Amino acid sequence: MTEGDETVGWLPHDAVTLFGEGAHAEEAYGLLTVDVPPESWVPALEAARDTLACRFFDWLSAVDEPGTGFRVCAHVVALPGSGAPGRPRGEVNRLLLRTTVPHEAPVLPTATTVFAGAAWHERETHEMFGVGFTGHPHLVTLLLPDTFEGHPLRKDFVLAARVAKAWPGAKEPGESGHGGPKRRQMLPPGVPDPNEWGPLKGQLPPVPSRPARGRRRPADDGQTEGGT
Repeated sequence: MTEGDETVGWLPHDAVTLFGEGAHAEEAYGLLTVDVPPESWVPALEAARDTLACRFFDWLSAVDEPGTGFRVCAHVVALPGSGAPGRPRGEVNRLLLRTTVPHEAPVLPTATTVFAGAAWHERETHEMFGVGFTGHPHLVTLLLPDTFEGHPLRKDFVLAARVAKAWPGAKEPGESGHGGPKRRQMLPPGVPDPNEWGPLKGQLPPVPSRPARGRRRPADDGQTEGGT
């Protein structure tokens, strides 16, 4: 992370000068990334296109960050010969613009006023994450059927198929019919407890609690310091 008055990567000026108050730039693994506040989203895209010559729009999507919000990202490129300031004509300059909107009100102005190619990317982001894009010319479903409920790329989206049908692959210990103790089942994100949601709700025995780390076993209580 850098201070706001320093230039980063191939930027000709510091991030605040180029993208406005609250902008922050960093470079890692050859990719220049600039974070801006939501209210600066469209002006930042315009600055990338007009000032930095990033006229090639590559993609736009989002990431669900629990406890933070939806991080919307747009990847744009200044191609060789585009006239990027201060850069050799033969180089490709990539820029990742990001902003974060809260889970409670995930809304951004559309990027189609700057890059027309962002239209279907915003449609996909809208149906997969539930992020709204005000001013979009046709914000309708792109990949999912009209009857689909929810937004499948959100971290809190319930994967109902994993509850209704057993997950394929090797079974947990104790489930194969060959005996042996049953291990506490760990549920990955998006999979609710089958005793709380689904067709077997309330029909399964409670899952035993896992003992805390470092807890002494009953057999250890009678041991002395010498191990007897």
